[in-house]
Amino acid sequence: MAILVFDIGGTAVKYGVWENDTLTRKHRFSTPKTWEEMKQTLLQVKKEVEKDTKIDGAAFSSPGAVNQEKRVIEGASAVPYLHSFPIYAELEEAFGCPVSFENDANSAALAEIWKGAARGLKSVLLVVVGSGIGGSIVMNGEVQHGKHLFGGEFGFALMAETETFSDLGTAVGMARRYCRRKGLAEDAVSGEEVFQLAEEGDAVAQEEAETFYYYLSKGIFNLQYSFDPERILIGGGVSNKPDLLEKLDEQFDKILDVVQIAPFKPEVAVCTFQNDANLVGAVYNFLKKRNERRENLR
Repeated sequence: MAILVFDIGGTAVKYGVWENDTLTRKHRFSTPKTWEEMKQTLLQVKKEVEKDTKIDGAAFSSPGAVNQEKRVIEGASAVPYLHSFPIYAELEEAFGCPVSFENDANSAALAEIWKGAARGLKSVLLVVVGSGIGGSIVMNGEVQHGKHLFGGEFGFALMAETETFSDLGTAVGMARRYCRRKGLAEDAVSGEEVFQLAEEGDAVAQEEAETFYYYLSKGIFNLQYSFDPERILIGGGVSNKPDLLEKLDEQFDKILDVVQIAPFKPEVAVCTFQNDANLVGAVYNFLKKRNERRENLR
């Protein structure tokens, strides 16, 4: 079977075809401004692919709180027109085939469970470190969406008196703090540049990098002892940093010096999939939902 798969983001929509256990024909287009424009572009992609490939279904990774039971996308996101209407039904009618949706962070976690750094594991947390912190909770092999579909929204956790995990545990937040202390425009220096400045001996950059590593490790430590997963995965741009796991391990040692009753450090790994994670996970979600439908019909 061939599955047309899309990953909808705030600035671009990535897509490809899953066939013979491989993701092929990968492309992207800029995220349209309206739903009608989006729908027409999606149909245009499907029409082009179907010139030589029969499509059996369409799998989507999207922002927002995907309510798979009600078949709508709730909440809010950078693509506001996706929310609060029967998006499944409308696309299934337009595409003429089954459609599935899953939240982007949950899709990334499913990719790792299926074919990545969490393969064979049943309980895993994914911490996505981007402009904020999001993630996913997988227990007994199933994504835990939560009562309000906010499962995995770790960035809301209050880490200091007025600052959240997203404020303190991201490279974006680190760069903002550095710029404020240096009297620069808020976006004058990137997180990557702060790391480079720290390596070159800039004292303020070193302090802010230390703060970043401390709060990221503190958040991960708290998640470990809240959910006790087999492994915690880190995704997002910062996961490409070669010394990330070493730096976190150093911070875990410091935390264990304080919380001496804690018997072990979290097991942390970086994600196998990077740019294709949401696409691969969306395929897995589609296949899983298809199998569930077949079981219900027996």
